[in-house]
Amino acid sequence: MKSLKKADVVVIGAGAAGMMCAAVAAAKGKHVILIDHASKLAEKIRISGGGRCNFTNLYASPANYISENPRFCRSALARYTPQDFLKLLSQYQIRWHEKHKGQLFCDDSSQQIIDMLADECDKAGVKWSMETSVLNIDQSEAGWLVETSAGSILVNSIVIATGGMAIPKIGATDFGLKLARQYKVKVVEPRPALVPLTFAQDVWQPFVELAGISLEVNIRSSSGGEFREDLLFTHRGLSGPAVLQISSYWQHGDALLINLLPEVDLSSWLIERKLGCKQQINTVMSELLPRRLLDFWLSKHGLMNKVLADISDKSLRQLGQSLNQWAVIPNGSEGFKKAEVMRGGVDTKELDSKTMMVKKLEGLYFIGEAVDVTGWLGGYNFQWAWASAQAAGQAV
Repeated sequence: MKSLKKADVVVIGAGAAGMMCAAVAAAKGKHVILIDHASKLAEKIRISGGGRCNFTNLYASPANYISENPRFCRSALARYTPQDFLKLLSQYQIRWHEKHKGQLFCDDSSQQIIDMLADECDKAGVKWSMETSVLNIDQSEAGWLVETSAGSILVNSIVIATGGMAIPKIGATDFGLKLARQYKVKVVEPRPALVPLTFAQDVWQPFVELAGISLEVNIRSSSGGEFREDLLFTHRGLSGPAVLQISSYWQHGDALLINLLPEVDLSSWLIERKLGCKQQINTVMSELLPRRLLDFWLSKHGLMNKVLADISDKSLRQLGQSLNQWAVIPNGSEGFKKAEVMRGGVDTKELDSKTMMVKKLEGLYFIGEAVDVTGWLGGYNFQWAWASAQAAGQAV
């Protein structure tokens, strides 16, 4: 492949944010080159939402994002909304459905989203450079010089859309963070988010037999964050949407406070039913919890098969509290290999919230997951990708 000489914009990273940004910039008449080191396009879109891509959330607002500067995302999210993305889908006749809590998925396949974005790039005249490594980036008076395995390009603007460090097996790297540090742009320390949490083997051993049980709980962390979502017991610890959500807030040493019966004040419920009740407690509580979980909890408290009327109020209160306020302390997470996203990234104080440009470096932009804006589970991270990409695409 011959050397590429000059362009207006280079976008590095052909994922959700990168393709969207390249298409927007090219549609405004810019000569845009889109570079990616992978051979396959947008693997993260492809595997998301079980292959159906949870592409946005109807209720996306700044309250659904974690950042050292929570107000930063407000401008971009206000200027490109979930409804704007749905208009684009309707042009491509992509059918979708709401799963719950505003989470939107393709009816058919996440490949439709990839094809749509690729088509938007093609229509606008974006030049593709796949399987291309970026070797070096230098700023000069003439602009930015991007040296790649396919030749050198001189450009006015560079947009970094290389994502975060989550799921390295599909090509995730810390390229964006390295580049930021190279140019003395502050980075908020990255860590795995939306990730299953693990426990010390001896702590978790008694709970291993509960693997596979799932139920809706209320979960919070002593460092903040609170969610009502499904919890899944696994052989190694806890997973499911509840834990993925709280993992973004959880910090090492924090306890998780889990209400396994969020609809019921169990102590009061049991004491009310106790008077003259000749049934065993297992039978009385059978409507409240999955059978395996109930039997495990009653055995742990020495109450298995006991008649409810014969159990002291004190024991019932202890049982109620243990289910309404179960406290467990994880010892870590499954790490970036199992995380859906990265928390942290380029410090938003360094960026202009309207354009995503580094304030002190004319022509250098960071968008999407590379930035310290992390969405909740449920389509919020894709909405940030679209919104930040639009902001930068318009600006360049």
